[in-house]
Amino acid sequence: MKDNQKVKKPFYKKIWFWVVVIIIIGAIGSQGGSNKDDNSSLDQNSATSSQAQSAEDTQNNTEEPAEPEDNIPQEYKNALKKAESYSENMNMSKQGIYDQLTSEYGENFPAEAAQYAIDNLQADYNANALSKAESYSENMHMSKQGIYDQLVSENGEQFTPEEAQYAVDNLVTDYNKNALEKAKTYYNDMSMSKDAVREQLISEYGEKFTAEQADYAIANLG
Repeated sequence: MKDNQKVKKPFYKKIWFWVVVIIIIGAIGSQGGSNKDDNSSLDQNSATSSQAQSAEDTQNNTEEPAEPEDNIPQEYKNALKKAESYSENMNMSKQGIYDQLTSEYGENFPAEAAQYAIDNLQADYNANALSKAESYSENMHMSKQGIYDQLVSENGEQFTPEEAQYAVDNLVTDYNKNALEKAKTYYNDMSMSKDAVREQLISEYGEKFTAEQADYAIANLG
C-alpha cells in the first residue's frame, strides 16, 4: 500500500452515524413518555371509577331497611275502626269512645285493644264537643250552662272542661228562644203556672237559664 493513499474511517466513527443514533434515541424516548402519559391517564380514570363505585356502594348500604310486616292484631284494628265511627258519626268524646269500646253492653273489646284505638284515633274533640252542643241547643233547647254541664258530666258526654268551654264559646244560638221553647213545654204540656215555669227555668236543678232569659220567655208565653 502506498503511503499517500488515504485510509477509510470505519462507519461508526463517521458523524452521520451518530446523528442517526441520536434521532432514534429521541424517537424512542418520546414514545415512552407518551405511553407513560397514557398509562397515567388510564390509572386516573380507573381511580375515579373506583371512587364512584365506592360512593354508590356506601349509598346503597345506608338506605333504610324495608319496614317490617304489619303485626298489629286484627282485633286492635277493629277497635280503631269502631272508634273512628263513634267519633265521625256520633261526635263522641275520648272517654266516651273508650267506655263504649270496653263496655260489656257496648263493643266489649279488651282494654288493650281499646287503648290502642284511642291512642291512634285522629279526632278533633273540640269539634266533636261543638257538634254535641249544637244538637243539645237545636233539639232540646238547653241553656248555655245546661249544655256545658251535660258535655262534662260523667253521666253525659265526658268531654274535658276545656273542650266543653270551647263548644259553648263557639256555639251560635239564641238562648232567649231556647228559654221560650222550654217555657212552652212546662206551661202548655205540663200545665204549670208562669211563676213555677220561671223558677224551673232559672233553677240550678232545672234548666239553668239566666234571669233575663227566663223573663223573656215568660213575657212571650202569650
